[in-house]
Order: sequence, then C-alpha cells, then structure tokens
Amino acid sequence: MVLDWKPFGIRSDHSLMHHRSLRLRLWIGAIVSISIALTVAGFGLVTLFERHVERRIGAELRLQLNQLAAAVSIAADGSVILSTEPADSRFAQPLSGLYWQIDSTTQLGLLRSRSLWDEVIALPPDSLELNGIHAHVLAGPAHQQLLVRERHLHLQTSGQPLQLRLAVGLNRAELTAARAEFAADMRPYLGVIIVVLLLATLVQIQTGLAPLETVRRGVGAIRFGQSPLLTDHYPSEVMPLVNEMNALLVARSQAIERARVWTADLAHGLKTPLTALAADAQRLREQGNAALADDLEHLAAAMRRRVDRELIRARVRSGTEQHEAQTEVGAAVARLLRVVQRTPDGERVNWHIDIPTALWAALRSDDLLELLGNLLENAAKWARSNVWITVTVNDTQLDIAVSDDGVGVAVPQLQRLGERGLRLDQNTEGSGLGLAIVRDIVDAYGGAVQFFVADCGGLLVRVRLPKC
Repeated sequence: MVLDWKPFGIRSDHSLMHHRSLRLRLWIGAIVSISIALTVAGFGLVTLFERHVERRIGAELRLQLNQLAAAVSIAADGSVILSTEPADSRFAQPLSGLYWQIDSTTQLGLLRSRSLWDEVIALPPDSLELNGIHAHVLAGPAHQQLLVRERHLHLQTSGQPLQLRLAVGLNRAELTAARAEFAADMRPYLGVIIVVLLLATLVQIQTGLAPLETVRRGVGAIRFGQSPLLTDHYPSEVMPLVNEMNALLVARSQAIERARVWTADLAHGLKTPLTALAADAQRLREQGNAALADDLEHLAAAMRRRVDRELIRARVRSGTEQHEAQTEVGAAVARLLRVVQRTPDGERVNWHIDIPTALWAALRSDDLLELLGNLLENAAKWARSNVWITVTVNDTQLDIAVSDDGVGVAVPQLQRLGERGLRLDQNTEGSGLGLAIVRDIVDAYGGAVQFFVADCGGLLVRVRLPKC
C-alpha cells in the first residue's frame, strides 16, 4: 500500500514548515507566557518588597517620633528643650539622611537635629488630631526626598497651652537602594525559575505531541505496508483524527479491492474469447490455412500476455497484506534460474550469483518472483554470454543488482526504461512490458529502481526493496 502523505498538512518547504509548526507555536506561546508571568511576578515582588520596607521604615520613624515626644520638656524659663537627645548617631551627622525637627506655632524649626545642619523641613499646613500621625513625602536638605512621620504635641507652660509639631524624616534613597538590591538578588532566582519552567515546557510539549508522533509512525507503517490501520492506543483528543484516518483507509482499501475485482473479472472475461480464438486458429491450420492460423495465434498470445500483465498490476497495486509479506531472495532466484536456464536465451548464458543466505524481502512471493523473473528474462535476452546477480543489504533495504554483458542502452535512453510499452529495439521479440512491470512492483512496495551502464558495457538494473 502506498500513501502519498505528509504529516498533518506540513509542506516540505522549509519556511512553511517553520510557520506551520505546532511545536514552534507551542514554544512561542510558552515563552511569551513565561516572559509575561515572570515580568509581572518580578515587578509585583519588587513592589511588595518596597511596600514592606516602607512599612518597616514607617514603624521605625513612629518609634523615633514617640521617643522624641517623650524627651520634650519645658525649661524653667518656658523654653522647649529635650531632656535626652535621640540615641541614633545619624541624627548628629550632617546630611546623614535621618532627621528630626520640632516646630511651634510661631517658629519653624524651633528645635532640629544636627543632621539638618542649617536646613529645615517645610511641613505642610495640615491639622492633626491629638496623638494622630501623618505620613508625608517632602523635600529635604541636599535635594533629598524624605519619608516623614509627623504628630502634634500639646504642652502646658505657665498656664498657657503650647502646641508643637514633631517630625522625623528618612532619606527615601535608602528605600530605593534597598529595592534595587532586592531586585538584583532576585534576578538569579528568576533565572533559575525560567530554566525550570522551560524544562517543564519541554517535557509538556514532548508529552503533549507524543501521540502525534505515534500517529506519524503509524501512518508510516501503513505506508510501508507494515500495518493495515492505525491502532486504538491514542488519547481521546486524538481519537477523532485516528477514526477518520482509519475510515479513510478502509474506504480506500474497499475502493481498491473493487477496482481489482473489476479488473480481474474483465481479464478473466477476456480469456474465454482468447481461448476460442486459439481454437479457431487451430481449425484454420487443420484446414490448410497455416499463415492465417499463425497470425491469429500470435495475436491471441500477445493479448493473453497483456491480460496476464494487467492481472499482475491489479494484484501489486491492491495493497493486500503487505505488512505480512516476506520472501527469501536466494530461494526465489534459485527457483527462477531453474526455469530460465531451460529457455534458449537462459541456456546459452553463464549465470554468476552472489547472494548471502537468509535474506528476506518484505514482498509477497508472487510479486518478488514476477519482479526477478522479468529482470532475469531481460538480462538473458540481451546478454552475450554472462549475467551477474548480486544482492547486498543494509539496515532497512535490500539492493538487488542484475547486469549483463550485452550491447547495453545509450545513456540518454536510460531514464526512459520502464515506460510502459517502450521497446528500444523493434527487431527483437517482446511486448515492452517487462521493465514496466518491474517498476510497478517496486513502486507498490515503496522501493526504487535505477538503470545504469554496466562495467562490461551492458545494462545494470539496481533495485532497492524493503527487507524484513
């Protein structure tokens, strides 16, 4: 059975194969999905880390603010003083990034940390509830952006209420630096995740496409005659395709069988008139009309040979059970030689045989005998005195070479050998069907036939056939 089939509509053109590759589409989809997911995850993790650090900074600033409020007191002269300086040494280092400041209703920067140097933090004019804390992002010294926590403090001095605004600020660059360091530390782990996800994608694609590869091998087995149908061991998603393929194969097989039967019926139907024609020729010979009898017999023989050839073609093209076919090549050649050597052409030829033992061709016995018979008859007809038959083997094929020392064929005509009805020498008896039948049989089994000029000047026919 020969199927001219290319898996899933994929053409041989290289660019179309890439554009229409299901595997490539899955890889592109996976890479795009992984890239988007990891990009979103990266930005999300960095944002979450930034928010977490900002909350921690806010908690630290509130703690510093509470400590500052606890240290505020009123001196005997009514001035605002700190009973204790905040413990963090950064408050004493100019432009360190950590600052505190106390404002009154009448004076901005009434008290402030040494780290502010001669700068003040411009707090926005907002109102705060008692013990309430506001968060700001404000401009600080040396063009710094500060994360500021602010609260109000109410004191009594000489019977007069005193309202103070306390603020603690931290340079936001520390948050930005922490975020950058976290992103840098996270990149190697994201790289590891990318590798793991790509390996998982590879496994997923290989596993997902494995049934299609199994289908491809199954169709290849059908093509080479190793199986009549696809088996049922496929996932449920692939089974509709498999069922349709099997239904197509069954329909094709039935159509071929019907055509074979019609051909056989027609050929057998012609045999009876041919037999009657031969009988008429015999009666004419008995009546003394030998010339007309010879013409009728020659015509009947030619027609009978044509009918026999059509029966062979119907059989080899019917695709019947090639997956079970096997024939031992050496035995087939020996059987044919016993017949050919009794013919006038075969009797005068020296036959040189080089065939290893136990070589099995994946052909039906009748088909291999028909193929080799035509090759040997053709070689015996044209050989001067010698015919060589050599068989070699590789992993999947048998190479059968038949050559003779005859007059050979001109190189321009070699490619035309095997055309149905072609006779290069019209003076030699024959129908021109022998090599055409050889080509029919070889094509039916997925093999190849080539014609060359032999070393001794004759014709070399090289046939490659599948082996068991």
